[in-house]
Amino acid sequence: MPKITIVLADDHHIVRGGVSALLKAEPDMQVVGESGDGLDTLRLVEELKPRVLVTDIEIPGISGIEVTRRVTARFPETRVVVLSMYQNEAFVQSALKAGAMAYVLKDSGPEELKTAIRTAHNGGHYLSPVLSELAFRYYAAGSKNTKETAYDSLTEREREVLHLLVQGYNNAQVAARLVISRRTAESHRANLMRKLGAANQADLMRIAMQIDELQPMLKAKKPGVSAGGPTDL
Repeated sequence: MPKITIVLADDHHIVRGGVSALLKAEPDMQVVGESGDGLDTLRLVEELKPRVLVTDIEIPGISGIEVTRRVTARFPETRVVVLSMYQNEAFVQSALKAGAMAYVLKDSGPEELKTAIRTAHNGGHYLSPVLSELAFRYYAAGSKNTKETAYDSLTEREREVLHLLVQGYNNAQVAARLVISRRTAESHRANLMRKLGAANQADLMRIAMQIDELQPMLKAKKPGVSAGGPTDL
């Protein structure tokens, strides 16, 4: 029987290494790729076409939820399992709405993750036991606030730019990270700020704090990345 091919996405090397070792010990599973960055994860999935993607929510580049949204849209044959420390229902709701088939808490036992992967691979849904099936239906049908609705109106590129901005990247750094011109980065920034109703950088950050999906990105600032200033707008 063909093995379940898996890509792992988590920016904590120790965690990723531990999960990788755990899954490699399973006779029906094969870890074919690993990543610590959201944008790199998308490239890996496109290249390797794994049967399952196991991703954290709080990863740099773009969030695990945005990765989930794109993978399920572009590569429906790849099932997504979210492995997260966040038990907050807003994150669970966002992940499920993005298309995740399973949501496992990091403090769960190893067997839970294995079960979640096998269940998702077979087309089923799985939640850690503390998240009931009733909660699953509630999360999947939950409503969004107006800022989240505005966020949904952003293009994929605008979301990429926004995710980098809230991590502290300025226009030049965004352009370099996404391999686009600074003028293009500035244009995307202007468009997303208009759609979100942000007048300036401080306003943009306040709005970002109201969007559940962006909460992990606000914590994902990397060393050496400037927060940007008025001259970056």
